[in-house]
Amino acid sequence: MAVASYRPGADDAAPLTFKLGIVRMTARLASLPARLAIAAATVLAATPALAHPGHEAASGLSHGFLHPLTGLDHVLAMVAVGLIAARIGGRALYLVPLAFLGMMVVGGILGAGGIALPFVEIGIALSVVVLGASLALRPALPVVAAMVLVGAFAVFHGHAHGAEMPETASGLSYGLGFIGATALLHAAGLGLGLSAGRLMQSLAALRVAGAGLAVAGLGLLAGAL
Repeated sequence: MAVASYRPGADDAAPLTFKLGIVRMTARLASLPARLAIAAATVLAATPALAHPGHEAASGLSHGFLHPLTGLDHVLAMVAVGLIAARIGGRALYLVPLAFLGMMVVGGILGAGGIALPFVEIGIALSVVVLGASLALRPALPVVAAMVLVGAFAVFHGHAHGAEMPETASGLSYGLGFIGATALLHAAGLGLGLSAGRLMQSLAALRVAGAGLAVAGLGLLAGAL
């Protein structure tokens, strides 16, 4: 009885080519996050060569730290984030500020990389209005809704920080500076919110603070338009 022997032929070429294509595509997709991470690190860590090494790092850190503190719009919005987190309580005490910080870093990378974002100043001023109104008009947002809200506005704040980074500053040091200052402003808002809740045993203080923030934001918005 004759046994049919297998002979590779042209029919095997198509499946083999298809498999090789899948392998290559998978490898490229797998390397995509690494490429994005490298690009972000390049933007943040890019440090110009200066005559005195180390000075640029100190300069970047101080410039970054002062940037959020010298803008009333940044200060009000970041304190409002802490107030909102304090009003909700529980996991929001850290999740809401972390959502702002995380998305602010994304915006900072975009700004430092020269990627344009429309209506940045309007978005920053509007953040004060909306965050203040959320305190005055809504007793408490769900945690996820608050994270989405503050994160969306954080992109505008971060973009402004990144776009205004001095050319002679270290991107990484500058980024650490404005992250640190923002975290302190969040902590101030948390402290004020928790203290108000304990002392007055009511939402009146937070609602009044929210109304004041919204009014101040309207003034900032009028100036940005």
